[in-house]
Amino acid sequence: MTGFQNLGINVAMDRDDGTLKRLAGTPLPRTSYFIGKALNTLFVSFLQVVILLAIGVALFGLELPSEASRWVTFTWVFVLGVVGSSLLGVAISSLPRSAKSASAVIAMPFVVLQFISGVFIPIGQLPSWLVNIASVFPLKWMCQGFRSVFLGDAGAALEVAKSYELDRVALVLGAWAIGGLVLCLMTFRWKSRRDG
Repeated sequence: MTGFQNLGINVAMDRDDGTLKRLAGTPLPRTSYFIGKALNTLFVSFLQVVILLAIGVALFGLELPSEASRWVTFTWVFVLGVVGSSLLGVAISSLPRSAKSASAVIAMPFVVLQFISGVFIPIGQLPSWLVNIASVFPLKWMCQGFRSVFLGDAGAALEVAKSYELDRVALVLGAWAIGGLVLCLMTFRWKSRRDG
C-alpha cells in the first residue's frame, strides 16, 4: 500500500501542484527526487511491518519465525515487493488527470487486488478464475511469500499449488520490479497535462 497507493497519489499531487515542474528546473539531479521517495517509502514500509508484527505478537499471539532462513525469505520478499510496488506507484501516478482524482483512480484497483490476492480471503477459497487474475499481479505473490514465512511448511497445503513456489515468487516479483521500471521510464512526466 505504501509503495503503490501512497506513493502513486503523492507523486500525482506533486505533479499537479507544480512541485515536480519546479524540481525539474533546479540544479539538483532529478534522481534525488526518486531517491528521497524511495528511502521514504522503504522507511515507512519498514515501520509499518514492525508495528504490525508487534501488534500481532502482543494481541494475537503471533509466533515469530525462529529460523534465519525464514527471515531471509521475509527480507527478499519485502524488498522486492516494496521496490516493485513503488515503481508501479510512480508509473500509475501519470494516469490521474489531477490530484483530486488520484485517490479514486489509484486506490480502486489496489482494493480490488487485495480481495483477490489472499490478503483478506484465503487464496484457496477463491474461484480459480480470480486466482488466475490475481496471479498476474505482484500482490498475490507477496502474500504467498509472506505466508511461507509465518505459516511454515504446514501452511503450504492451503496454497492453490500446495506449495509456496518461492522460486516463482522471486521470479514474478523481480519481473514486476523490472517491468515497473520500464513503465516509469515510459510514462513518467514532470509536468501536469495542463502544463503541456
